[in-house]
Amino acid sequence: MYFRYLIASTLTTLLCFSAWASQLTPEQQEAKEKGIALYNQYKAMSAEPYLEVAAKAGDREAQYYLGEALRMNNRFMTEEAQKWFIAAADQGDLYAMLRLSRSGSDLCSAMSNCPSDSKTAWDWLKQAREIGKARADAGDSEAMYIMYLGTNDLEWLEKSADAGYAPAQYLLASRYQEGKGFFFPPWKRSEKVEELAKKSAEGDFVAGIFLYQQFLKGDDTAIRYWTEKAVSLGSAEAIYGYGAFLAHEPEQYGFPLDPIKAYGFIYMLKDLDGGGGMQENVEYKLPKVASKMTPEQIEEAKVFAAKWKATHPPLSFFPPKLGF
Repeated sequence: MYFRYLIASTLTTLLCFSAWASQLTPEQQEAKEKGIALYNQYKAMSAEPYLEVAAKAGDREAQYYLGEALRMNNRFMTEEAQKWFIAAADQGDLYAMLRLSRSGSDLCSAMSNCPSDSKTAWDWLKQAREIGKARADAGDSEAMYIMYLGTNDLEWLEKSADAGYAPAQYLLASRYQEGKGFFFPPWKRSEKVEELAKKSAEGDFVAGIFLYQQFLKGDDTAIRYWTEKAVSLGSAEAIYGYGAFLAHEPEQYGFPLDPIKAYGFIYMLKDLDGGGGMQENVEYKLPKVASKMTPEQIEEAKVFAAKWKATHPPLSFFPPKLGF
């Protein structure tokens, strides 16, 4: 009887979360997307005003990212950051619940100035596990992944990977590389890591692409394919490497010499002046490429860069959603 009540209660809660989900206006949606794009470029401070537009409109994802931006900019959990995490968590955001559950390990804890909350870190963790398990049991592969983050139980990560969630496939491959899990005979471990990495790459997960490329030594055709795939997804690291290869700086993997595209790809990375160390790379590599070009070619490359940015996803470093 109690079990049926618990299930009914959980389903009611999930329905409430769905009902609370905010519908954004086109302007608010645009602000949210801009804010998340800036956050993923390590420009958390610039992201704040855009995220705040959607967060104040009730969008739980924007509320979570705003909390993260504030936390990262201040290097610890502030009262303002906590407010937005709670707002997101109250709408069922599992990442926000996990972030609140980890506030005890934050710098503010060491400084004894953490903001107060009616729920303890343990309360938030229990809530994340209860709601996450209900969603996972209903077949939500991302919830299975979050259950791993909230329990450190490898079985949840394996379930999520088996269900096809690309970030879980990448993380599980990484955990197996670290020695987690049991394999017999031992060489089966490497085979499984490669299999998972490939599946994650096929799911358009950039970290999975990079991991899978480690298994492609000697297969230049495959390396070119996956490099171009990561470029098409907006990976800043892949774009920098691709531009260098097209300039033959260095000449590797059989990429054709194309200085116009090479300059254009590296030039567009100038937008990433907030973090990630990309600006130093651009300042080093761009003059090398330019030295092989005419002024007219450089202008053509800038036009190419503008057209590319207008028709492809925003540049991103793809940081993990639940970072440090």
